[in-house]
This record gives sequence, structure tokens and C-alpha cells, in this order.
Amino acid sequence: MPDQLAHPDASPYDALLLLSFGGPEGPEDVVPFLENVTRGRGIPRERLKEVGQHYFGFGGVSPINAQNRALLDALRKDFAEQGLDLPLYWGNRNWDPYLTDALREMQRDGHRRIAVLTTSAYASYSGCRQYRENLADALDALTAEGVPAAELPRVDKLRHYFNHPGFVRPMTEGVLDSLAALPDGVRDEARLVFTTHSIPTAAADASGPAEEHTADGEGGAYVRQHLDTARVIAEAVAAETGVERPWELVYQSRSGAPHIPWLEPDICDRLESLHAEGAPAAVMVPIGFVSDHMEVLYDLDTEATAKAAELGLPVARSATVGADPRFAAAVRELVLERAATERGESAERCALGLLGPSHDLCPVGCCPARAPRPAAAGADSPYA
Repeated sequence: MPDQLAHPDASPYDALLLLSFGGPEGPEDVVPFLENVTRGRGIPRERLKEVGQHYFGFGGVSPINAQNRALLDALRKDFAEQGLDLPLYWGNRNWDPYLTDALREMQRDGHRRIAVLTTSAYASYSGCRQYRENLADALDALTAEGVPAAELPRVDKLRHYFNHPGFVRPMTEGVLDSLAALPDGVRDEARLVFTTHSIPTAAADASGPAEEHTADGEGGAYVRQHLDTARVIAEAVAAETGVERPWELVYQSRSGAPHIPWLEPDICDRLESLHAEGAPAAVMVPIGFVSDHMEVLYDLDTEATAKAAELGLPVARSATVGADPRFAAAVRELVLERAATERGESAERCALGLLGPSHDLCPVGCCPARAPRPAAAGADSPYA
């Protein structure tokens, strides 16, 4: 066992912040939540009510907040069992508990060096830099409230964990469970359809550090990271079952204007073409998502599953990592490796696949926005 795991020392960190997207917890929350998500885009309230039908179909409740509470419980249990004394806090981008409120509480509690875990495993503007911008906005708010610069907490975002064993292995097990749920006659020839959130192709090509950006539609770090994770899972499933199954990466949850190119193919379109090609069954593997939140429950469990039923194509949807104890242990390892690095010590950096462990500090030009804004927890942070 690495020394940083045998003798857990999180210094210089004195707290961990779980930073997530947030979601409504009742029908009255849905439209205000969507107004938060779309602020500045000029989308009419009536249109937001139409979009909110996905939430109203589930009682106006997104499961993401409950899932974050479950993850916090799993982290507290793991930390306590491993002797890691690190307070946990939680803040959201778009709904209560809000990030600014969480950072304000942490500052008032005396925390000055905070490790940040986001519920997004991959590089992209919306999955990484936008959270860093949110952190900068929250620190700006504390400054505007009169908090002296010396008393502002320093925030360090933990590295991308898409290829950490504690993220990959639970998802591999979920695929195996889903294959076992398929009828015997179609199991061995079932396709593995890995799915993640579609984003504009321009954002995909510009994802990751500047030297990894592409101009030829290859997808930058966002697509490469997903493909590497999918490959690791597919190979592990083949080794476990003795059957090599075709696999591919597809996309879901597109929300942009029709004239703007987004990553394709869409999951429902691909299910149709798989059926036309004679595929006997498919397992949908939501590798782009940490938990079974609304985009998994609606876009996969409702919409894509209905499309498969219409086609007569047997499908199963594998589990996300959620609050799996192995993922909680992975978070602890990520905290301890970063802490050791910040202390100038060596640390084992666990990663599967071909890409290796991601950078700790996002470099200048990483996952840029169309309109540059200050972002914390990076080489270009105004908050050192």
C-alpha cells in the first residue's frame, strides 16, 4: 500500500468540497432551476416550462441532490474507516446548496486550503473550466463581502478521474451485470454502446490543454478520454466473459441550436441503425455520468429504452458509479496524492488505459470558453 494511503495525511488541505450541478427538489423548483442553468441566454420562461416536462414527469425532482448526499455519506464512512480527518462540504452551480454559500461557510469555519471534487470526470468547458469559473465567481463574492485576501480560502480542483480504477471498475461490473440480465440467446453478440453528453464539436475539439486541441473534428481531450475509458471497460468485459463484443461511443442529451454542430451519433439514432444492421441486443453504458441523474433517467431509461422497445431491440442500461465504496476510496486516494504532491513528496497516481493520470493544475488555454472569464484552481487563476 502506498505510504500516503497507509498513513493518511491530507495536509495542506483542511477540507474537501463536493462541487456539483444541482437540481430541483420539487415542482416549484423546476423553472427557477432552469432559469439558473440558462441565465444570460434569453430563453423565454414558456420555453423553460416545456423543457421542464422532463422533470415534471419525475415529480419535479432531479435525483442528483439525493445522489450527492449519498456520495457524501459514502465519503464520510470511507474517511472515518481509513483514519482521514477531513471535513466535507457540498456546493452546487445551479441550485441549493449553492457554491458561494458553501465557500462562505467554509471560510467562516476557518478553512483556508480546500480540495475540490467535481461530479464530472472528463475534460471539457462545461465539465471543468466552467466549474473553475464558478469557483472564481464565489471567491469574488466573498471579496465583495469584505473578506480580506489573506483570509480567502485557496481552492485546488482534483484531477480528472475518468481512468481511475475506482471509477472504471465499478462501471465494468455494471456492464457485466447488464449482460447477465439479457436473454441467453443474444448476450454474446450484444453491442456495447458507451454514451456520454453531447457537446458542440467546437467545444470538444478545444477541450483539454492547448497542445491537445484539434481542428479536424477528432474531439480533443473530451473524446479521447471517453474512448480510452470505453476501451478499458470493453477489454475488461471481454477478459471476464471470454467474448469480444463490438463497442462504440455515442452521445445523448443534445440541447443546442440545430444549426450548431454537436457530437454525434445520438443514442436513439444509433439504436435504430444497430437494429437495421441486425444487432441482436445492446448494453447502454453511461460512462460520461457519475450518477443516475436526470439525463440518465430520462434520456436513457425513458427515451432510449422506449426507442429500443419500439424497435424490438433488447437493451439493458448499466449502472453509474454513484456512491460505490470503490469510488469513495478513489476520492480519498485523489485527495491524498494531491496533498502529497503539494507537500513536495512523491505519490502513486493510479490510472488505467493509455492516457495516464491527468494534470493537477489546468494549464493556460485549457478547455477555453468563447468569452474568456477568470477561473480559479488553474495556472491562470487570479487567486494563487
